[in-house]
Amino acid sequence: MTDFKDRGRAEEAKFALDGETAFRIAARRNRLLGEWAAGLMNLTPEEADAYSKAVVQADFEESGDEDVVRKLLGDLTAANTDVSEADIRAKLEDMTIEARRQLFGEA
Repeated sequence: MTDFKDRGRAEEAKFALDGETAFRIAARRNRLLGEWAAGLMNLTPEEADAYSKAVVQADFEESGDEDVVRKLLGDLTAANTDVSEADIRAKLEDMTIEARRQLFGEA
């Protein structure tokens, strides 16, 4: 019976770690997306830092990536940049890979 309980605890710990890792990857990805978008909008370094944090915060509005895509698309459109939703989604994928590389490169 102890083996079963130990196995259950190990599964719970792995589930929690996987969730934390996914959260960290998404937060880093969103920061990278914010930096990319800030560059397209020609923001100052201080504005870019604040904007990156705002993109990270936007991800807490709803589950999934739609809130981040919506924020970026709205802000980039308002700044008269020539970026489409497809461009943002492609960059989202690229930045997910980069965030994962950065996160696991640190470990």
